[in-house]
Amino acid sequence: MGKQGGIVKLLFTGLLLVLSLRGLASAAERPNILFCIADDASFEHFGINGCSWVNTPNIDKVAEQGINFTAVYTPNPKCAPSRSVIITGRNPWQLEAAANHWPIFPLKFKSYPEALGEAGYEVAFTGKGWGPGSTQGRNLTGKKYSKIRIKNPPASGISNVEYTRNFEKFLTERDASKPFAFWFGCHEPHRKYEYKSGARLGKKVGDIDKVPRYWPDTKEVRHDMLDYAVEVEYFDRHVGSHLELLEREGLLDNTLVIVTSDNGMPFPRVKGHPYHHSAHLPFMAMWKNGINDSGRTFDQFVSFTDLAPTFMELAGISQEASGMEPWVGRSLVEIFQGHRGMEPISGRDTVLMGRERNDVGRPNEWGYPVRAIRKGDYFYIHNFEPTRWPCGNPSTGFLDTDASPTMQAIMDAGESADVWKWAVGKRPLAELYDVSKDPECINNLALNPEHTERMKAMKQELFERLEQQGDLRMLGKGEWYERENIYWLEKERNYYSRFMKGEVGPFRPDSYLRSDLEDGK
Repeated sequence: MGKQGGIVKLLFTGLLLVLSLRGLASAAERPNILFCIADDASFEHFGINGCSWVNTPNIDKVAEQGINFTAVYTPNPKCAPSRSVIITGRNPWQLEAAANHWPIFPLKFKSYPEALGEAGYEVAFTGKGWGPGSTQGRNLTGKKYSKIRIKNPPASGISNVEYTRNFEKFLTERDASKPFAFWFGCHEPHRKYEYKSGARLGKKVGDIDKVPRYWPDTKEVRHDMLDYAVEVEYFDRHVGSHLELLEREGLLDNTLVIVTSDNGMPFPRVKGHPYHHSAHLPFMAMWKNGINDSGRTFDQFVSFTDLAPTFMELAGISQEASGMEPWVGRSLVEIFQGHRGMEPISGRDTVLMGRERNDVGRPNEWGYPVRAIRKGDYFYIHNFEPTRWPCGNPSTGFLDTDASPTMQAIMDAGESADVWKWAVGKRPLAELYDVSKDPECINNLALNPEHTERMKAMKQELFERLEQQGDLRMLGKGEWYERENIYWLEKERNYYSRFMKGEVGPFRPDSYLRSDLEDGK
């Protein structure tokens, strides 16, 4: 383009930004944004969504005083790619290296916090922002506030970041004449857990009403679930203290509060795998000044691609003025402005999902490429490389699934057991599930002749949409995701070959300290 052309483009972008904000009387009228995101929490484990053994009164309050979204999906249920979708408004297969876990985030993709910062917002985060991976020196989720720590968390697996006091420090230091966008990135309930911390803190294995069919129902598994519950409840307590702080400062009414998670719980067959329980996430929104008819439920599909467009619309920033690559999501503002009994919104009957490379453990740094579509009650999954192991190779210890008492129980059950096959076994090229009858996605209908035409139509729609979005898998260039983008951490590069040669010992993805997972650190 040249230096002169670059200056012209910069001036033009600035002009668009000014024009996009002209309709707002003042910056103060734009809402604040508090985005609360758990690390690995499932939809089912919140009181408002029917869970009796995890107590989440503060998050339930957000839903009761706002909207409880019951059909929200991440396009990739793994930390880094899911968060990449949130901050860009694009699907993983549109994000080059950021389609993967532990990537080097490409410079070409601007994040919504970066765009909000340029538009006059005060932008910051505490805990876990985008990641894990390399940001190449950028503040993808704003300035970091995580220095204030606590000495004795309630369980040894819980982070010592004092989330609420760090938020308070941000509010004290910010320019109060500007709106703010704050990202509360709770590290919980990411592993590791303190084993039997749930029991130590008063929970009982008998309180759990149901163990999913794809795990053994043992005391060890139930204790693992209770330890997870302790950390979900810790997230809830900090959501509550964030809300109390906003109310005390007189900021709550004009703050959009969103509560969600990046992917499902860190258990076998959930985190990292595009099934219903993996990608279906809690999502509550409260905004006293901006959400009409509060206390309602919205049950049409929403994708994480919708978040960036929502925040941009609320800030009065157009796609062109944002400087971001084109979004594929659509704003939720029309839902905020809606009411009970509102007519279904066209196009919100379908969501897309998928995955590329997550954690190490396969030859040639291969991933496990998948694309999926949820349409109505049905879930079609296309596994591009069914000869590969979905959870990493057995020889390296299935490293694409977190180590846990539940994983150990599955290994103890042996290869002939259904739970072993469901958790780590190889999968067919095509999978089809009726989620209304089979939310655990156990009964594969792909070979049922009654569903042949349905599956054919869903596959065609999926592939057509992916092609329109420039998915390299549809262009015969899918190997780019595996070969052109190496893992960020040196210890993960060529791991399989080095392990097989005896050059490196075993490690597990959950062996990283929580501090290693903090925004590229």
